[in-house]
Amino acid sequence: MHWIDTLERRFGRYGIPYLVNALIVGQLAVGLFILIINWRLGTAISLDRDAVLHGQVWRLVTFLFQPIWLGSLLGILNLFFYFWIGNSLTRYWGDFRITLYLLLGTVGTWIGAFLTGAGGPSGVYLSMLFAYCWMWPNQEVLLWGIIPLKMKYLGWFELALWLLQFITSNFANRVSLVLGMAGFVAFLGPEVFSWCKETVFSWKRRRDWNNRNNRNNRW
Repeated sequence: MHWIDTLERRFGRYGIPYLVNALIVGQLAVGLFILIINWRLGTAISLDRDAVLHGQVWRLVTFLFQPIWLGSLLGILNLFFYFWIGNSLTRYWGDFRITLYLLLGTVGTWIGAFLTGAGGPSGVYLSMLFAYCWMWPNQEVLLWGIIPLKMKYLGWFELALWLLQFITSNFANRVSLVLGMAGFVAFLGPEVFSWCKETVFSWKRRRDWNNRNNRNNRW
């Protein structure tokens, strides 16, 4: 995209190396600390508008380390899956673009938090998964290390879970889930929109063609 190319030419040196690695290691470390030592840490690092306005500005960054894997069926395995996805995107885009991608999602979450009072990291991490599924839809992975599955089907499944989480969450989490996807919308939104438009037009063309054939067959 032209505007991303322009930013990369001007600010490419500010890309953060090993950013995804740092986030995933932080996720793991914080999660283990919560499980083993003190569960209150999760509250202390969460993105809370009132706390930030009272000087706890570290929450603008530390919320990204709120464990997204605690409570899931295969928590740490899922975390390593995000590690693999994030590093694949980094190799393809480079340090600057993955930094910008995650920064957009982070800023979107900040905006959501200041509108609603709180925000979470789920949208930011899910945006990486959706980006990978969109860019390499036919790549096969082994689900749970056993079942071969194409990424596009995993993407549809995760989208269904995202929608379920959106429906069942409170207002603050809904806004966070949506605005946390800002990176995906900025980087891949035009492609997704074009695909959706072409899919709808193709369906209409097939429907019109079938209707014409049915009318002709009657005569």
